[in-house]
Amino acid sequence: MNPGLIFFVILAALIGFDSALAKPSADLLIFNAHIVTMDAKHMTARATVIRGNHVVWVGDTAEAQKRFPETRAIDLHGATVLPGIIDAHTHLIELGKSLVRLNLKDIATAQEAVERVKQRISSAAPNEWILGWGWDEGKWASHYPDNQALSDVSPNNPVYLVGLHTFAAWANKRALQLAGITKDTKDPPNGRILRNEETGEPTGVLLNHAQDLVETQIPPMTLEQTKQALEVAAQECVRYGLTSVHEAKVSPIMVDAFHELIRENRLPLRVYAMLDGADPALVSQWLQHGPEIDPNHQLTIRAFKLFADGALGSRGAALLEPYSDSPQSKGTFTTSEPEVYNLTRKSLQRGFQVCTHAIGDAANRMVLDAYAHALSDVPQAHDPRLRMEHAQVLSPEDILRFAKLGIIPSMQPVHATSDMGWAEQRLGPQRVKGAYAWRSLLQTGVHLPLSSDFPGETSNPFYGIYAAITRQDPQGNPSGGWYPEQRLTLEEALRGYTVEAYAEFEEQAKGSIEPGKLADFIVISQDITSLPAKEILAIRVLKTFVGGNLVYDADANKLQPQIPSRCFNSRPLSGPLRCMRVNRKAWTHTLRFSYRGTIQTKSH
Repeated sequence: MNPGLIFFVILAALIGFDSALAKPSADLLIFNAHIVTMDAKHMTARATVIRGNHVVWVGDTAEAQKRFPETRAIDLHGATVLPGIIDAHTHLIELGKSLVRLNLKDIATAQEAVERVKQRISSAAPNEWILGWGWDEGKWASHYPDNQALSDVSPNNPVYLVGLHTFAAWANKRALQLAGITKDTKDPPNGRILRNEETGEPTGVLLNHAQDLVETQIPPMTLEQTKQALEVAAQECVRYGLTSVHEAKVSPIMVDAFHELIRENRLPLRVYAMLDGADPALVSQWLQHGPEIDPNHQLTIRAFKLFADGALGSRGAALLEPYSDSPQSKGTFTTSEPEVYNLTRKSLQRGFQVCTHAIGDAANRMVLDAYAHALSDVPQAHDPRLRMEHAQVLSPEDILRFAKLGIIPSMQPVHATSDMGWAEQRLGPQRVKGAYAWRSLLQTGVHLPLSSDFPGETSNPFYGIYAAITRQDPQGNPSGGWYPEQRLTLEEALRGYTVEAYAEFEEQAKGSIEPGKLADFIVISQDITSLPAKEILAIRVLKTFVGGNLVYDADANKLQPQIPSRCFNSRPLSGPLRCMRVNRKAWTHTLRFSYRGTIQTKSH
């Protein structure tokens, strides 16, 4: 080849290479923003750039505009950006059900619940089940109602109302009849049928596994109904800025529903699934199958969920000493130590995480013992990250064991402020000091993921952040906070909802806004870092992005259509979608950017 020709070929290649360096490709530039990155090396920034599903650059606005001059851009006019919120303990399926069933949350009395049932009966078909949810079993535990009034308004339709935290249910006589529950029915293992002290007749309140006696009579949800419930719940989540959830107690039909929703492009967030560890067939199937780790990070299945005890409110939490307000009871273990040990050992051998619900100090100690035994027997287990869901009441000597064993306490700030009105009555003034002890655990060096446990509590994460840093209810009570020595700082609380993606083995993929991580982030209405604590409750989510894709826009007040080429895969936008136009009336290859957001497009 002619030497001169070779020279010009090399020169052209170098010019092209230099041009590529000068104008790197990208799909979206966010600028003029206050970005709280949660990256310890660079905690704040003014601009970030997304290519495909990932963040590729973070820095200041002027440099961004210089380096990415032809990139589609959104000017946020100073609005605050946070990493997408990760809720580490949720019940999507129950949230979905709660949105379509009779909602009893926040009602004050049993009579109010009966009135709502009466209203529903007026439009119900003959013999149709009346299903409801949300009465507070903790607040009502001092005087559970019987089912006479419930049966009077609904003598023919079975009524089944699940408590706020699902550890108690209230059924009318027709529902008990269909379940075959009479005064002669024995309490099932790890469950209790409350009875009239004089007659021995069931009152209609069923605790823990006693609920199964009625629930087996309720027609099961179909796959399509399950998909619809999960989808509407996921839509509610992204409205509050949740981009990832850790879904507790996932059933076989939920696994199928998640897979179908993803194939149909109807799931706008990421799910880390904890399979129902009380389902022997499901456990056996997945231990043989092995973990399912999604390279696109939308659905990962690598954990089992167990229950060691019940709830504190209904006095089902297993305590080392009797309840202070019920000296005859220490609560109930719902899974034995050998059972926890056996599943944990098998899970460690097969690469699964175990996440065990433990509320009472006896339940927490039992699970710690079982975990320690399994870890000792499977020393080759790589990075197991075993979890304690709630870790709600701890004996002082057990607090140090979490860090020593590498156990992750997964905790819910709003539980403390919801329970503080009666928790000390259950536990007494000394034992309560080891309850909801976030600071005591954190200072031992543990990872501390935070969550809501919705729908038992609000899915709005800013209520959880507020509770974590104040230990007060939304009205600011009590003054100074309830056992304020356990409060977290704002940075610690934000880490619990973002960086602690560690709890799902995803800390390298998400949880902060930095190059190489998934482009999951939210735009919020106020600067959370400069607000008085009380005003955190008023923060609204303006936009939610998952994988660089806008999945919620407050201005539109609805989810936007998902874009297959950008949603949870590695392909960048192509064709006409590279230059989206704002159309505030209708959609034509557009995304809508709301209040404080201006989209800019440059020719290519």
